[in-house]
Amino acid sequence: MTRAKWDRIALLASIAGSACSACSRKPEETPPPALPPEVTISKVVERAVVDYEEFTGRMDAGETVEVRARVSGYLNEVHFTDGQEVKAGTVLFQIDPRTFESDVKNTEGQKAQWIAKRAKAQADVTRYEGLVPTGAASAQDLDSARAELGEAVAAIQSSEAAIERAKLNLEFSKIVAPIDGEVGEALITKGNLIQPGTGDESLLTTIVSLDPIYVYFDVDERTILRFRERHRAALPANEPLPTVEQMKIPLLLGLATEEDFPHRGVIDFSNNRVDPATGTVRTRGAFENSKRTFKPGFFARVRVPISDSYQALLVSEAAIGTDQGQKFVLVVSDQNVVEKRFVKTGPLQDDGLRVVMSGLKSGESIVVNGVQRARPGKPVTPQRAEMPVVQVGEIAPQPAAVSTQKTGH
Repeated sequence: MTRAKWDRIALLASIAGSACSACSRKPEETPPPALPPEVTISKVVERAVVDYEEFTGRMDAGETVEVRARVSGYLNEVHFTDGQEVKAGTVLFQIDPRTFESDVKNTEGQKAQWIAKRAKAQADVTRYEGLVPTGAASAQDLDSARAELGEAVAAIQSSEAAIERAKLNLEFSKIVAPIDGEVGEALITKGNLIQPGTGDESLLTTIVSLDPIYVYFDVDERTILRFRERHRAALPANEPLPTVEQMKIPLLLGLATEEDFPHRGVIDFSNNRVDPATGTVRTRGAFENSKRTFKPGFFARVRVPISDSYQALLVSEAAIGTDQGQKFVLVVSDQNVVEKRFVKTGPLQDDGLRVVMSGLKSGESIVVNGVQRARPGKPVTPQRAEMPVVQVGEIAPQPAAVSTQKTGH
């Protein structure tokens, strides 16, 4: 067989092999269509809420007294320990009383002398009144006796006043607590000379009352107006607003180390004018302090309700987005299609849910997880869950200000 024939046979065999190889290949499989992105959705929460404002303030005692001496003398005893609770009338300091006791005896002796002179003058007047008509005594003698009697009577009255003053000074040698409360540090020790006065050198100690305790805070003008509108709407026409004391406005309080507002009190005073420099009104709340939980000077957070209870729709704060200054949520329809819904938000609650004032309906579901994967007008694969909440204290604190209002934009 010639070489040309062998070449043709090899070429045909190669073509046949390629054809068989092509026949043995499987056709390429078309990939399945991609599923819509998976997101977590929750139904809008519906419940009763109360709008409130939060402020910061300081505690102060209802009564504060600077204890000072009323008389001068050397200090004999200090009858309390620093920081002790005392009752009104408790002896705090004892000044040496001997000088004042001597003054009392001296003035009483002077009174006795004048009583004796009065008796003599009275007897002289009686005798001369009998002798003058007979000529045995002159009218001048009678006038002199009457003058001595008047002098003795006046001197007795003066002596009585001196005795009263001496007894007061003796009483003032015992310096007592004028109110119930906690006494501060003794600023003088035994053996020192005490002088009455108003300067720092005459201050002996201080006493502050502890129950009730007061909290002072500044309320901004806008909150005051909202509060007044709320109360005016509930009154008959032309009836004046009641005073703050009459309203008995409830007040909640939390200390610096407390996450919630566990203490309840009442607003009992509001100043009679707005401070034009700050636009605020100084307000006071009263709290029971029988357990001595509070101390004057403590920092306090207070919460004031500014609305009655009402039914509201709430969503997780994390589910709310912002688009050019407008708040929105992603609503998922029954057909699992996403809709971008602009909403008007209200106050933030302690569990991290924010009130939605408009834009949502009861029973609707929103995207709470996977917001980045959801696109308006596109379907999603929803996984249902309860509306996520946070524990008390997990909400980030707001910047310090005169008023930290928990409201939406």
